[in-house]
Amino acid sequence: MKRILVIISCLLLAGLLAAGCGGNQAGEETNQLVVGCTAQPHAEILNVVVPLMAEEGIELKVETFTDYVLLNPALKDKQIDANFFQHIPYLDDYNANNNAELVWTVKVHNEPMGVYSNKIESLDQLADGAVIGIPNDATNGGRALMVIEAAGLIKLKEGVGVMATERDIVENAKNLEIQMMDAAMLPRSLDDLDLCVINSNYALEANLNPVEDSIFMEPKDSPYANVLVVRPEDKDNEAIQKLGQALQSPEVKTFLEETYQGACVPAF
Repeated sequence: MKRILVIISCLLLAGLLAAGCGGNQAGEETNQLVVGCTAQPHAEILNVVVPLMAEEGIELKVETFTDYVLLNPALKDKQIDANFFQHIPYLDDYNANNNAELVWTVKVHNEPMGVYSNKIESLDQLADGAVIGIPNDATNGGRALMVIEAAGLIKLKEGVGVMATERDIVENAKNLEIQMMDAAMLPRSLDDLDLCVINSNYALEANLNPVEDSIFMEPKDSPYANVLVVRPEDKDNEAIQKLGQALQSPEVKTFLEETYQGACVPAF
């Protein structure tokens, strides 16, 4: 009799353990996505969607890089699952020059480039021979030259677009000198140079308000939307698709509009 009771007790205990295990497995297993980005505004935007992703059972880990040049190699080498920092021309240039096939999934926001100065308050005060700092990577350098052209300071060869270089300047009435440097260094160079054309993310990190502190801004309908980028085999991954949906959510749109007030504008 005691033996029968022991067997029954064991069976009941096994049943309880099985029921407990079944409850833990009912959709509660958490997936993780590691997304590389720059600090502002990209990490701030991603932090908005962390709770949205948690509701989908996905842990979103935001990994901030100080040098955006490292983000595509990190994605290509599978150190991260996705990145969020760049526009499509930059991505295309990276792929073409690095035997890569990274792909973008969704457009999130535009960051209009701004022209800044610690020496003048308006462009009509710019002296002949002034020195202008621009980013030294191919696509952002060309984009900066297009901003300078839009400001009426130079004229570029027709049709050259974002791949413009200093050699494509066909009119330079003020004999402006173009100085290329690392994009992150431009805000720190404002005391030394006459003008700097700065990406909004680096302006924000330097406590510059692109709307209030720039003396000229790239038009807000700029085609340089910042995008979520992944390896091609992950484009249709369910977690990546959910991240894309979260990045285009009403919560992110409201955050962009209320937080940056024109410095970062929704692209969806």
